[in-house]
Amino acid sequence: MRVLLSTYGSRGDVEPLAALAARLREHGAHVRICVSPDEVFTELLGRVDVEVVTVGKPKVALSEPSQESQAAQRAAELAAQYDTVVAAAEGCDVLLATGLAHFSSRSAAEKLGIPYVYATFSPLILRTHHQPPPLLLPGQTHPPGVTDNRALWDLHAQTLHSLYGEELNNHRASVGLPPVENAYDFAFTDRPWLASDPVLGPWPQTPDLDVVHTGAWIQPDERPLADDLLAFLDGGTPPVFVSFGSTQEVAADAAKVSIEAIRAHGRRAIVGRGWAELARIDDGADCFVVGEANLQGLFRRVAAVMHHGGAGTTTIAAQAGAPQVVVPQAVDNPYWAGRVAALGIGAAHDGPTPTTESLTAALATALSPQALARARAVAGSMHTDGAEVGAKLLLDTAGGAGGR
Repeated sequence: MRVLLSTYGSRGDVEPLAALAARLREHGAHVRICVSPDEVFTELLGRVDVEVVTVGKPKVALSEPSQESQAAQRAAELAAQYDTVVAAAEGCDVLLATGLAHFSSRSAAEKLGIPYVYATFSPLILRTHHQPPPLLLPGQTHPPGVTDNRALWDLHAQTLHSLYGEELNNHRASVGLPPVENAYDFAFTDRPWLASDPVLGPWPQTPDLDVVHTGAWIQPDERPLADDLLAFLDGGTPPVFVSFGSTQEVAADAAKVSIEAIRAHGRRAIVGRGWAELARIDDGADCFVVGEANLQGLFRRVAAVMHHGGAGTTTIAAQAGAPQVVVPQAVDNPYWAGRVAALGIGAAHDGPTPTTESLTAALATALSPQALARARAVAGSMHTDGAEVGAKLLLDTAGGAGGR
């Protein structure tokens, strides 16, 4: 079998595909991955020995466009990736897309006549009457007086099509494909896959959408921690880790207030540099800065994890049994913050702009004995076979079950 995996987004979109690719290769499949040309991504995918095809611009930001004109521009840029994706898909038996790759990838699969699957790592973007849809533009609000979730999802689909439909259809016409009437249905299909842990990111069965829930795609990371990091960990009580991951724009004083809040609890700090380039605020021996590291191994050694609320970071921290403070920045971050709070494994910060006082209070919840006990209990109940389930399903799809 020849499989094309296609994504365009942050590390949270790429890492799960690495896990899926590793399982596919164990089953004898040839795997090719389309990904943005960031060195960190090509290095990450190199560890699972797959063919990499770069597409688009590096370090795509996942924050939503600030206005309609920018949304149309993004749609045009994403559709322009079609030529690269369709060339990469030649000879493949199935195409699976994640992140913002749906615009180019579904059209490519349709043009070549191969099965197509769209997978997401967050239940937030999938249509269900159990929850309202996410808002598409900063500052946008749901219409006053409309409280029925099904009605809100209808409006969401209409808004999505008004933002992206024209550019999408212009591109499809240019490559000889028919127009689509609903950009939401086109992007997410009528049978999307949800690669989230059933405990951490559950999916309530609903007639609104036929969702295939595989479990989270996590690649075990066996890399040793660096000697200087190990020395810091061994040099005192377990520290608190803080990072905003692939989020590029955070509050200017995010590192300062985070470290001050950690120190307010008498704890040491490990600062993950991330795409926001967080750094130490002084020369204190109680603070250590890391770049690329094995977070699975690190999170098993810390007292708590303070982060932006990406699906991957939330899942890895939960699997490690580490209590969390989630400071949600954008997209699906508020969803994961809510899940952490609901499960009692940490705290959800109110909004994206923390202060020393607000983080100190949130960290008090995460460092409590109750949160630690719950975090360990939840870790013991989480699934570890999501990537294997996804790989088998994808090979079945390639073998004749078909994608939609």
